[in-house]
Amino acid sequence: MTNLDQRVFVAGHRGMVGAALVRELQRRGYRNIVTRGHTELDLENQNQVHRFFSTTPVDVVYLAAAKVGGILANQNHPVDFLYRNLMIQCNVIRAAYAAGVRKLLFLGSSCIYPREAPQPIREDALLTGPLEATNEPYAIAKIAGLKLCEAYQREYGARFICAMPTNLYGPHDNYDLHSSHVLPALIRKFHEGREANHDSVTLWGTGKPLREFLYVDDLARACLMLMESPSAEGIYNIGAGQDLSIAELARVVSQVVGFQGAIVYDASKPDGTPRKLLDSSRVRALGWKPEISLHHGVTLAYGHFLREQARHPLPVA
Repeated sequence: MTNLDQRVFVAGHRGMVGAALVRELQRRGYRNIVTRGHTELDLENQNQVHRFFSTTPVDVVYLAAAKVGGILANQNHPVDFLYRNLMIQCNVIRAAYAAGVRKLLFLGSSCIYPREAPQPIREDALLTGPLEATNEPYAIAKIAGLKLCEAYQREYGARFICAMPTNLYGPHDNYDLHSSHVLPALIRKFHEGREANHDSVTLWGTGKPLREFLYVDDLARACLMLMESPSAEGIYNIGAGQDLSIAELARVVSQVVGFQGAIVYDASKPDGTPRKLLDSSRVRALGWKPEISLHHGVTLAYGHFLREQARHPLPVA
Protein backbone atom coordinates (compact mmCIF):
# COMPACT_ATOMS: atom_id res chain seq x y z
CA MET A 1 0.00 0.00 0.00
CA THR A 2 1.35 3.43 -0.98
CA ASN A 3 2.40 5.72 1.87
CA LEU A 4 0.83 9.07 0.97
CA ASP A 5 2.78 10.76 3.78
CA GLN A 6 6.22 10.00 2.31
CA ARG A 7 8.25 13.06 1.40
CA VAL A 8 8.52 13.34 -2.38
CA PHE A 9 11.00 15.71 -4.03
CA VAL A 10 10.20 16.67 -7.64
CA ALA A 11 13.32 18.17 -9.22
CA GLY A 12 12.31 20.41 -12.12
CA HIS A 13 8.72 21.02 -10.97
CA ARG A 14 8.32 24.13 -13.16
CA GLY A 15 9.04 22.25 -16.36
CA MET A 16 6.47 20.39 -18.42
CA VAL A 17 7.26 16.93 -16.98
CA GLY A 18 7.85 18.10 -13.41
CA ALA A 19 4.59 20.05 -13.35
CA ALA A 20 2.70 17.00 -14.62
CA LEU A 21 4.29 14.86 -11.90
CA VAL A 22 3.18 17.35 -9.23
CA ARG A 23 -0.36 17.35 -10.65
CA GLU A 24 -0.50 13.56 -10.56
CA LEU A 25 0.96 13.36 -7.04
CA GLN A 26 -1.65 15.85 -5.84
CA ARG A 27 -4.43 13.98 -7.66
CA ARG A 28 -3.45 10.76 -5.89
CA GLY A 29 -3.42 12.45 -2.49
CA TYR A 30 0.29 12.72 -1.67
CA ARG A 31 0.60 15.15 1.23
CA ASN A 32 4.33 16.00 1.36
CA ILE A 33 5.50 17.19 -2.06
CA VAL A 34 8.83 19.05 -1.89
CA THR A 35 9.82 21.49 -4.63
CA ARG A 36 12.52 24.14 -5.06
CA GLY A 37 12.88 26.84 -7.70
CA HIS A 38 16.21 27.60 -9.37
CA THR A 39 16.84 30.64 -7.16
CA GLU A 40 16.37 28.44 -4.08
CA LEU A 41 18.37 25.47 -5.32
CA ASP A 42 20.78 25.40 -8.28
CA LEU A 43 20.94 21.74 -9.23
CA GLU A 44 24.18 22.33 -11.15
CA ASN A 45 25.86 23.42 -7.91
CA GLN A 46 27.15 20.35 -6.08
CA ASN A 47 27.46 22.09 -2.70
CA GLN A 48 23.91 23.44 -2.83
CA VAL A 49 22.48 20.05 -3.82
CA HIS A 50 24.30 18.20 -1.03
CA ARG A 51 23.26 20.85 1.49
CA PHE A 52 19.62 20.52 0.39
CA PHE A 53 19.56 16.74 0.80
CA SER A 54 21.43 16.85 4.11
CA THR A 55 18.99 19.36 5.62
CA THR A 56 15.67 18.43 3.93
CA PRO A 57 14.10 15.04 4.70
CA VAL A 58 13.29 13.27 1.41
CA ASP A 59 12.05 9.70 0.87
CA VAL A 60 11.46 9.64 -2.89
CA VAL A 61 12.95 11.64 -5.78
CA TYR A 62 11.57 12.28 -9.26
CA LEU A 63 14.47 13.70 -11.31
CA ALA A 64 12.72 15.63 -14.09
CA ALA A 65 15.07 18.63 -14.19
CA ALA A 66 17.03 18.93 -17.44
CA LYS A 67 18.27 21.23 -20.14
CA VAL A 68 16.04 20.29 -23.09
CA GLY A 69 15.40 21.50 -26.63
CA GLY A 70 14.88 20.60 -30.26
CA ILE A 71 17.27 20.07 -33.17
CA LEU A 72 18.24 23.75 -33.55
CA ALA A 73 19.00 24.21 -29.85
CA ASN A 74 21.07 21.01 -29.75
CA GLN A 75 23.05 22.08 -32.79
CA ASN A 76 23.76 25.57 -31.45
CA HIS A 77 24.49 24.72 -27.79
CA PRO A 78 26.09 21.26 -27.53
CA VAL A 79 28.14 22.27 -24.47
CA ASP A 80 25.04 23.29 -22.52
CA PHE A 81 23.17 20.11 -23.38
CA LEU A 82 26.07 17.87 -22.37
CA TYR A 83 27.61 19.69 -19.42
CA ARG A 84 24.51 21.04 -17.68
CA ASN A 85 22.63 17.77 -17.85
CA LEU A 86 25.62 15.81 -16.59
CA MET A 87 25.98 18.17 -13.63
CA ILE A 88 22.28 18.09 -12.68
CA GLN A 89 22.09 14.30 -12.88
CA CYS A 90 25.32 13.50 -11.07
CA ASN A 91 24.66 16.00 -8.29
CA VAL A 92 21.09 14.86 -7.57
CA ILE A 93 21.66 11.10 -7.88
CA ARG A 94 24.81 11.12 -5.72
CA ALA A 95 23.45 13.44 -3.03
CA ALA A 96 20.12 11.62 -2.87
CA TYR A 97 21.79 8.29 -2.22
CA ALA A 98 24.22 9.82 0.31
CA ALA A 99 21.24 11.25 2.22
CA GLY A 100 19.51 7.88 2.45
CA VAL A 101 17.10 8.10 -0.49
CA ARG A 102 16.64 4.59 -1.82
CA LYS A 103 13.90 5.27 -4.39
CA LEU A 104 14.51 7.59 -7.34
CA LEU A 105 13.03 7.90 -10.81
CA PHE A 106 15.34 9.28 -13.51
CA LEU A 107 13.64 10.81 -16.56
CA GLY A 108 15.58 10.16 -19.74
CA SER A 109 14.61 10.37 -23.39
CA SER A 110 14.05 8.11 -26.38
CA CYS A 111 16.97 9.89 -28.10
CA ILE A 112 19.33 7.63 -26.09
CA TYR A 113 18.78 4.90 -28.68
CA PRO A 114 20.79 4.43 -31.91
CA ARG A 115 19.65 6.32 -34.99
CA GLU A 116 19.13 3.07 -36.91
CA ALA A 117 17.72 0.96 -34.07
CA PRO A 118 15.18 -1.73 -35.11
CA GLN A 119 11.60 -0.49 -34.77
CA PRO A 120 9.80 -0.47 -32.41
CA ILE A 121 12.80 0.22 -30.16
CA ARG A 122 13.33 -2.09 -27.20
CA GLU A 123 15.23 -1.11 -24.07
CA ASP A 124 18.04 -3.51 -24.96
CA ALA A 125 18.81 -1.51 -28.12
CA LEU A 126 20.80 0.91 -25.95
CA LEU A 127 24.44 1.30 -27.09
CA THR A 128 24.05 -1.04 -30.06
CA GLY A 129 24.83 1.60 -32.69
CA PRO A 130 25.65 5.28 -33.45
CA LEU A 131 23.38 8.01 -32.09
CA GLU A 132 21.49 10.60 -34.13
CA ALA A 133 24.02 13.41 -34.65
CA THR A 134 21.53 16.27 -34.23
CA ASN A 135 20.91 15.49 -30.54
CA GLU A 136 24.01 13.50 -29.59
CA PRO A 137 25.16 15.75 -26.68
CA TYR A 138 21.80 15.48 -24.91
CA ALA A 139 21.60 11.74 -25.60
CA ILE A 140 25.07 11.08 -24.20
CA ALA A 141 24.23 13.00 -21.03
CA LYS A 142 21.03 11.01 -20.56
CA ILE A 143 22.83 7.71 -21.18
CA ALA A 144 25.35 8.68 -18.50
CA GLY A 145 22.53 9.41 -16.02
CA LEU A 146 20.87 6.10 -16.81
CA LYS A 147 24.13 4.21 -16.34
CA LEU A 148 24.78 5.99 -13.04
CA CYS A 149 21.36 4.84 -11.77
CA GLU A 150 22.13 1.30 -12.92
CA ALA A 151 25.47 1.44 -11.10
CA TYR A 152 23.82 2.50 -7.82
CA GLN A 153 21.30 -0.31 -8.28
CA ARG A 154 24.00 -2.90 -8.93
CA GLU A 155 26.55 -1.80 -6.32
CA TYR A 156 24.31 -0.59 -3.49
CA GLY A 157 20.88 -2.08 -4.19
CA ALA A 158 19.26 1.34 -4.61
CA ARG A 159 15.87 1.34 -6.35
CA PHE A 160 16.79 3.89 -8.99
CA ILE A 161 14.39 3.37 -11.92
CA CYS A 162 14.83 4.93 -15.38
CA ALA A 163 11.90 6.08 -17.54
CA MET A 164 12.58 6.77 -21.22
CA PRO A 165 9.62 8.70 -22.65
CA THR A 166 8.88 9.33 -26.29
CA ASN A 167 8.19 12.86 -27.64
CA LEU A 168 6.12 14.69 -25.02
CA TYR A 169 3.75 17.64 -25.18
CA GLY A 170 1.21 19.38 -22.98
CA PRO A 171 0.87 22.21 -20.43
CA HIS A 172 4.01 24.22 -19.64
CA ASP A 173 5.67 23.23 -22.92
CA ASN A 174 8.37 25.40 -24.50
CA TYR A 175 7.14 27.48 -27.45
CA ASP A 176 10.39 29.32 -28.20
CA LEU A 177 11.05 28.48 -31.86
CA HIS A 178 14.82 28.55 -31.28
CA SER A 179 14.72 25.81 -28.63
CA SER A 180 11.34 24.04 -28.79
CA HIS A 181 10.47 20.53 -29.93
CA VAL A 182 8.42 19.89 -33.04
CA LEU A 183 4.85 19.74 -31.68
CA PRO A 184 4.89 22.99 -29.65
CA ALA A 185 6.72 24.66 -32.54
CA LEU A 186 3.90 23.62 -34.86
CA ILE A 187 1.27 24.97 -32.47
CA ARG A 188 2.96 28.34 -32.34
CA LYS A 189 3.69 28.54 -36.09
CA PHE A 190 0.14 27.66 -37.12
CA HIS A 191 -1.33 29.97 -34.47
CA GLU A 192 0.74 32.91 -35.68
CA GLY A 193 0.00 32.00 -39.31
CA ARG A 194 -3.73 32.01 -38.58
CA GLU A 195 -3.57 35.28 -36.61
CA ALA A 196 -1.64 37.00 -39.41
CA ASN A 197 -3.82 35.39 -42.12
CA HIS A 198 -0.75 33.97 -43.89
CA ASP A 199 -1.19 31.95 -47.07
CA SER A 200 1.35 29.35 -45.95
CA VAL A 201 3.57 28.16 -43.11
CA THR A 202 7.04 26.74 -43.78
CA LEU A 203 8.29 23.81 -41.69
CA TRP A 204 11.76 22.29 -41.34
CA GLY A 205 12.70 19.14 -43.25
CA THR A 206 10.72 16.94 -45.60
CA GLY A 207 7.82 16.03 -43.31
CA LYS A 208 8.64 12.32 -43.79
CA PRO A 209 10.22 11.32 -40.44
CA LEU A 210 7.97 9.21 -38.21
CA ARG A 211 7.44 10.07 -34.55
CA GLU A 212 5.13 9.13 -31.69
CA PHE A 213 3.76 11.68 -29.25
CA LEU A 214 2.57 11.24 -25.67
CA TYR A 215 0.57 13.71 -23.60
CA VAL A 216 2.64 14.54 -20.54
CA ASP A 217 -0.04 13.61 -17.99
CA ASP A 218 -0.05 10.07 -19.39
CA LEU A 219 3.70 9.97 -18.73
CA ALA A 220 3.17 11.20 -15.15
CA ARG A 221 0.72 8.35 -14.49
CA ALA A 222 3.27 5.85 -15.78
CA CYS A 223 6.03 7.31 -13.60
CA LEU A 224 3.96 7.09 -10.41
CA MET A 225 2.90 3.56 -11.27
CA LEU A 226 6.56 2.55 -11.63
CA MET A 227 7.51 4.12 -8.32
CA GLU A 228 4.55 2.54 -6.53
CA SER A 229 5.18 -0.91 -8.02
CA PRO A 230 7.09 -3.30 -5.74
CA SER A 231 8.58 -5.13 -8.75
CA ALA A 232 9.60 -2.31 -11.12
CA GLU A 233 13.33 -1.99 -11.80
CA GLY A 234 15.68 -1.02 -14.62
CA ILE A 235 14.72 0.89 -17.78
CA TYR A 236 11.19 1.44 -19.06
CA ASN A 237 10.22 2.88 -22.41
CA ILE A 238 7.06 4.97 -22.18
CA GLY A 239 5.36 5.70 -25.49
CA ALA A 240 1.96 6.04 -27.11
CA GLY A 241 2.38 2.84 -29.13
CA GLN A 242 1.83 4.29 -32.61
CA ASP A 243 3.62 6.84 -34.75
CA LEU A 244 2.82 9.18 -37.62
CA SER A 245 4.78 11.32 -40.05
CA ILE A 246 5.62 14.93 -39.27
CA ALA A 247 3.44 15.87 -42.25
CA GLU A 248 0.49 13.99 -40.71
CA LEU A 249 1.17 15.62 -37.36
CA ALA A 250 1.22 19.04 -39.02
CA ARG A 251 -2.22 18.39 -40.49
CA VAL A 252 -3.60 17.45 -37.06
CA VAL A 253 -2.14 20.55 -35.40
CA SER A 254 -3.23 22.90 -38.19
CA GLN A 255 -6.77 21.52 -37.95
CA VAL A 256 -6.92 22.02 -34.17
CA VAL A 257 -5.47 25.54 -34.41
CA GLY A 258 -7.66 26.48 -37.37
CA PHE A 259 -4.95 27.42 -39.86
CA GLN A 260 -6.36 27.27 -43.41
CA GLY A 261 -3.23 27.99 -45.48
CA ALA A 262 -0.71 25.74 -47.22
CA ILE A 263 1.98 23.77 -45.41
CA VAL A 264 5.40 24.08 -47.11
CA TYR A 265 8.48 21.98 -46.28
CA ASP A 266 12.07 23.27 -46.41
CA ALA A 267 14.01 20.12 -47.36
CA SER A 268 17.34 21.95 -46.90
CA LYS A 269 16.83 21.70 -43.12
CA PRO A 270 17.60 18.47 -41.21
CA ASP A 271 14.98 15.82 -40.56
CA GLY A 272 16.67 14.10 -37.62
CA THR A 273 16.17 10.38 -37.00
CA PRO A 274 14.05 8.76 -39.79
CA ARG A 275 11.82 6.87 -37.35
CA LYS A 276 11.56 6.60 -33.58
CA LEU A 277 8.84 4.33 -32.20
CA LEU A 278 9.25 2.81 -28.75
CA ASP A 279 8.40 -0.70 -27.66
CA SER A 280 6.60 0.06 -24.38
CA SER A 281 5.60 -3.52 -23.59
CA ARG A 282 7.55 -3.58 -20.28
CA VAL A 283 5.53 -0.75 -18.75
CA ARG A 284 2.28 -1.95 -20.33
CA ALA A 285 2.82 -5.34 -18.68
CA LEU A 286 2.53 -3.55 -15.33
CA GLY A 287 -0.92 -2.26 -16.27
CA TRP A 288 -0.25 1.18 -17.77
CA LYS A 289 -1.58 2.45 -21.07
CA PRO A 290 -2.05 5.98 -22.46
CA GLU A 291 -5.49 7.51 -22.08
CA ILE A 292 -5.31 10.76 -24.07
CA SER A 293 -5.51 10.59 -27.87
CA LEU A 294 -3.30 12.80 -30.04
CA HIS A 295 -6.16 14.99 -31.31
CA HIS A 296 -7.56 15.48 -27.81
CA GLY A 297 -4.09 16.09 -26.39
CA VAL A 298 -3.25 18.71 -29.02
CA THR A 299 -6.59 20.40 -28.29
CA LEU A 300 -5.75 20.51 -24.58
CA ALA A 301 -2.22 21.77 -25.29
CA TYR A 302 -3.47 24.51 -27.61
CA GLY A 303 -6.00 25.64 -25.01
CA HIS A 304 -3.19 25.96 -22.46
CA PHE A 305 -1.07 27.83 -25.02
CA LEU A 306 -3.90 30.33 -25.58
CA ARG A 307 -4.33 30.89 -21.84
CA GLU A 308 -0.60 31.48 -21.45
CA GLN A 309 -0.63 33.82 -24.44
CA ALA A 310 -3.38 35.87 -22.81
CA ARG A 311 -1.24 36.24 -19.66
CA HIS A 312 2.25 36.47 -21.17
CA PRO A 313 2.15 37.06 -24.95
CA LEU A 314 5.11 35.76 -26.93
CA PRO A 315 6.66 38.12 -29.49
CA VAL A 316 5.69 37.20 -33.04
CA ALA A 317 8.47 35.04 -34.52
